[in-house]
Amino acid sequence: MSLSTEICAPLAVLGHDVQVPLASGEKVGYAALDYAASAPALQRVWDDVAAYAPYYGSVHRGAGYLSQLSTDLFEQSRRTVADFLDLRDGDQVVFTRATTDSLNLLASAVPAGTRVFAFETEHHASLLPWAHAGLEVDYLRAPRSRAEAVAALDAALAAAPEGPKLLCVTGASNVTGELWPVAELTATAHRHGARVVLDAAQLAPHHRVSVRELGVDWIAFSGHKLYAPFGAGVLAGRSDWLDAAEPYLAGGGATRTVAREADGSVAVQWHTGPARHEAGSPNVIGAYAIASACRALTEAGFDALEARERLLVERLTAGLAEIPQVKVLSLFGPDSARVGVLSFVVQGWNSSHFSAALSAEYGIGVRDGLFCAHPLVRTLLGDEEVAPSECGAPEPSLPGERSLNAIRVSFGAGTPDEHVERFLTAVRELVTDGAAWNYRNEGGRCVPTVEVDRSRREG
Repeated sequence: MSLSTEICAPLAVLGHDVQVPLASGEKVGYAALDYAASAPALQRVWDDVAAYAPYYGSVHRGAGYLSQLSTDLFEQSRRTVADFLDLRDGDQVVFTRATTDSLNLLASAVPAGTRVFAFETEHHASLLPWAHAGLEVDYLRAPRSRAEAVAALDAALAAAPEGPKLLCVTGASNVTGELWPVAELTATAHRHGARVVLDAAQLAPHHRVSVRELGVDWIAFSGHKLYAPFGAGVLAGRSDWLDAAEPYLAGGGATRTVAREADGSVAVQWHTGPARHEAGSPNVIGAYAIASACRALTEAGFDALEARERLLVERLTAGLAEIPQVKVLSLFGPDSARVGVLSFVVQGWNSSHFSAALSAEYGIGVRDGLFCAHPLVRTLLGDEEVAPSECGAPEPSLPGERSLNAIRVSFGAGTPDEHVERFLTAVRELVTDGAAWNYRNEGGRCVPTVEVDRSRREG
């Protein structure tokens, strides 16, 4: 029995019926396989936001009905997120713009003298904020197994000088989709007196996440990867460092009182709790969209969602394994558990060219490049020969450095099984027959120009 008759997407998403043009002029249903960048909005989220939109009003301190309604909705959204993450008593939820914003917020709140530990395999959002905030950072080499990751952290923390320490680690790689041993790393960190922040941007949309069970001190994720548009994110966890730090932004909402002093200066008392780091008018609709997505995923049941995704991952990896020219990228080996994110290269193809052909000839949207995780992708590609291309090849980031890129396919609870099957068919046909069109670089994009005369090529 084919996959398409066995499994249907469990959650409805916007855009499932969008038709896109092919290079041939025909139209086909769009296969969105770039969930790791931004997942499509759940229909449930869109409907909830649309129902609230006429009642949208200012949040906090407004006396009118719409303001009070919006305030209640905003704070209830905070409680919904806390339940979704299984937070501990005393933990707080701060609404931010995205994972990047969340981790930069935490970096601004880390006490002076804190030493941060991060594997070079992290997304730039969790790799870069710490040094940018003036903190000392130990960048750990890419481990080749989960056990090696735990051992490397143990050794690094044992050798570290006294003082506060923080580990930043991903729950699931945005490049390989591989699951990291978060609970084991957290136990190791705590044994050495270090705290842990979990980048759950790729984990939370695919797996149930319990802060209480994992033991992490903070967690960060983005709404736009959790089927919730409108530009909001979350930083949740312990309150002590956040309450002791200067506010992330100075402005209205973060202040308890502002008074003019006799010497002409201004004295400020700042709030504690989430308001301390949520200055300005909050993104009510973004927060509500995240809460709606949390409810939808919880009601759908993560056991069922995870089981269904494992089948899709198995189908995808088995299908790609049948194509000798395809090399799947992995840190922990081909049998490592992963969410619905997978990157690969194709022998004889530049990845930008291949991705463009998937779009122009099959209506399939994937991503190519280094995925904001340059050190990791460079490590995984190693000495891999990347084919030159007439278009789309990225410039080397440093003089004399080889140009590298890969292809990433990603999916989730809104992905129809047909999209995975169409993707595998397209990869097989492109590898076997080549692209049906010639391509050129146009404004940094790889675009089709002239249809290939296959009869002449075959002759």
